Amino acid sequence: MVTPPVVLGLDFGGTKIAAAVCDLAGNRLASQTVGSDGALGAQASFGRGIGLARDLLDAAAPGGELIAVGVATFGIPFEDRVELAPAIAGWDRLAMGQELRRAFPAAQIRMATDAKAAARAEVRWGALAGFDPAVYLNLGTGLAAAVVVDGEVVNGVNGAAGEIGYNLRSAADVGRALDQRQLLEQMVSGQALAERAASADRPLTAADVFAAAATDRELDDLVDDFVGELAFHLVNLAILINPARIAVGGGIARSWERIRSPLQHALESGAPFPPELVVAHFPDDAPLLGAVAMAVDAAQGRARPDQDGRERPVPSGGAGSPGVIHQHPINTSTLS
Repeated sequence: MVTPPVVLGLDFGGTKIAAAVCDLAGNRLASQTVGSDGALGAQASFGRGIGLARDLLDAAAPGGELIAVGVATFGIPFEDRVELAPAIAGWDRLAMGQELRRAFPAAQIRMATDAKAAARAEVRWGALAGFDPAVYLNLGTGLAAAVVVDGEVVNGVNGAAGEIGYNLRSAADVGRALDQRQLLEQMVSGQALAERAASADRPLTAADVFAAAATDRELDDLVDDFVGELAFHLVNLAILINPARIAVGGGIARSWERIRSPLQHALESGAPFPPELVVAHFPDDAPLLGAVAMAVDAAQGRARPDQDGRERPVPSGGAGSPGVIHQHPINTSTLS
């Protein structure tokens, strides 16, 4: 029996790596998540992800042709490096595109930042489907946004569109270099919240801080500061883009009931035309699903890569223009 061809999705995170093998319509055949082993450095972590992918391919599609690989990663992936990627030592020097082509020489390769991949999944199968323009806000270990226009995620000339973690926090920041000011991500992110708690002799994860804030005044004040500063930048983003909907994903989205009301109030008060604010349909697994979506598009000829391996849509109406595919990948609610 001939094994049908497949695609592969890979999500490289700062703390975990997820992989999924799917058929050409995006239906999941197998998936698994492992720790990133980031403390061992970039090459060890990358190798762990490649090993995970190969094991899944051997188990789910032995002998099957691998048509395309979609990869989501923290930082901005290029053929010879990954920009803005401090989470794992040496990741910025990893020749991401070249290493992926070496690992999977017969497959088409597509890459994106984790937030942009997540936005792609939400547009294809989730909370942003049919909303234009739209914004995906990633609240996880780090902070980033992705802007969606005409159903496509905006990359920016350097692939850095939506990297709001680098936003100026006040007028005093104007004219200061990155290393001379405190970045927004250093105040508003899961890692930042944990570090601020630790500086107050409260060694807690961001999730622990949110959970304990209901009965702990000190932590509640910390969360108020966190959400307040996030709201400031979210309103400015909404004014700039005028989106129909903003979807919030990432680990901190698990604390949705704590953050929804103040963010909604800020948008309704500050934006001339407030967008709808919702939790993402895939709050945890969107980057992996976005990687699958990129691989499916590559396999079906609906997108071509730019010079750095990022997806560029085929013009509508031409050969390979977008068509209808499977509405939902199988069992996307739990990829484990």
